[in-house]
Parts: sequence; C-alpha cells; structure tokens
Amino acid sequence: MVDSTDDPNDLDSAHGGVSRRGFLGSVVPAAVGVAVAKGALAESVKPAPVREVPAAEPSKLTLVVNGRTHKVLVEPRDTLLSVLREKLGLTGTKPGCERGECGACTVLIESVPRYSCLTLALEAEGKEVTTVEGLMNGEALGPVQQAFVDEDAFQCGYCTPGQVVAAEGLLRSNPDPTLDEIRLGMSGNLCRCGAYAHIFNAVGKAATLRKGR
Repeated sequence: MVDSTDDPNDLDSAHGGVSRRGFLGSVVPAAVGVAVAKGALAESVKPAPVREVPAAEPSKLTLVVNGRTHKVLVEPRDTLLSVLREKLGLTGTKPGCERGECGACTVLIESVPRYSCLTLALEAEGKEVTTVEGLMNGEALGPVQQAFVDEDAFQCGYCTPGQVVAAEGLLRSNPDPTLDEIRLGMSGNLCRCGAYAHIFNAVGKAATLRKGR
C-alpha cells in the first residue's frame, strides 16, 4: 500500500516506471536544446544578398502598322499589344487573358494571325502588322467587318476585333474555306457569349463579299 504522504508525481517511480516529474525533467531540457540549436542554425544560414540588375535601355523601333511607319522607343519586355495600344493609340486590339488563350488581341503579321500579347514588339520590326483598324476601306467597313454586322456575329463585342482579324487572316490564306476549315481556322479565338454559329456564318459570307470586292 502506498503511503498517503508520498508525492503523487512519484507514484510511477515506486512501481519501477517513469514519474511525471522525471519525464518533464528530461523532455523540457531537450526541447530547449532543440530550439537553441535551430536558432543557431538560422543565424548561420543567411540568405545571399540580392543583386540588383539594371533595367535595359529602351530601344528605337520602327513598326509598319496598317501601311504607316511608326518610330517608337520600347523596352525589350514590351509586347506588341502594349505598344499598339499605349504608344500608337490603336485600341481596337483588345487585351483579354494576356497569355495566348482567348485571341482578343489577334493581329496579322505578314498576313498571319498572331497573338500580340505573346509577341514582343521587337519581333515585329520590319514586318507588316495589320490591326482591325487597318481592315477598313477609308471610313467604310471592310468585307469581313461588314459580314460580322450582317450576320449579327457578336453580342458583347469585346472579342469581335480579334475574331475579325483572325477571319481576315484565314481568308487571305484560304479564300473559299469549307465550314470545317472555318471552324478550325477560328478555333484560336474564344467568344464568351457563345456566338460561334453566327461567327462561322459571317466568315462564310465574308468569303463571298471578298470575291465580289
């Protein structure tokens, strides 16, 4: 029988076990030792100093856009999209996802549709760039633009400039596409409103209008 005057924290030791006091006496110093060791390690492993990289100097760039020559200063990181909108004021080219998925920023470079958000401005030097503004006949709509109006091929209209330019690029390479070829040619341009049936009809009508131009 255990004496009632014994410390209850030593009950286990009376039976050959580890007392609570003994357990705490061994664990607490160990935990403190680990914390001290971690602190010393953190002091010894310091991050390397960050090296400052000077910004690149702007470059002189000559762009031929919609038949006109423009001379601008650009940074190496500037996209064609940002230069068209911010430096040349051609805001028909729209920023959408800005990662090459939606097609709202589509322009033609040497008559080939390109995402201007993924194209550096410097890449377009010496090449003919065509935006949606360049598809007009003076103040009149071009055949593709007119076909989009006639076929009601838009709802909110935000993606429409990119759709129109992509259609123009398709028809320059294939003046008489089939419906399947139209679907394939326009597959890089997304319409959040879902006006695809009207868009395909518009491209078909634009092919007819272009023939009679």
